[in-house]
Amino acid sequence: MTTAALTQGLERIPDQLGYLVISEDGVLASAGELENDENTAGVIMQMIRTASRFRLHGSAEPPFKRMSVILEDFVYTVTVSGQKVFVVKRQNHQHEPVNV
Repeated sequence: MTTAALTQGLERIPDQLGYLVISEDGVLASAGELENDENTAGVIMQMIRTASRFRLHGSAEPPFKRMSVILEDFVYTVTVSGQKVFVVKRQNHQHEPVNV
């Protein structure tokens, strides 16, 4: 699969600061603030492995397809699809709480 096919649409995500496409073999594609960021890729993959251990009793389905890591200034949105993990780093536009 070509890099263009792997990253199709990732550049068009609003407010994205960078992205990673990861497999068990390592980073397949990257750009922006996540370009060649092997450390973040390793941390995300460890989080995926840890979260994958939590299966519902008797379920053959994976325990999740998406995971969000929300920090003060940005959000990592992680999507698992087939044997690949897609990570997008986006600006976190925090909203003030509404007082009623």
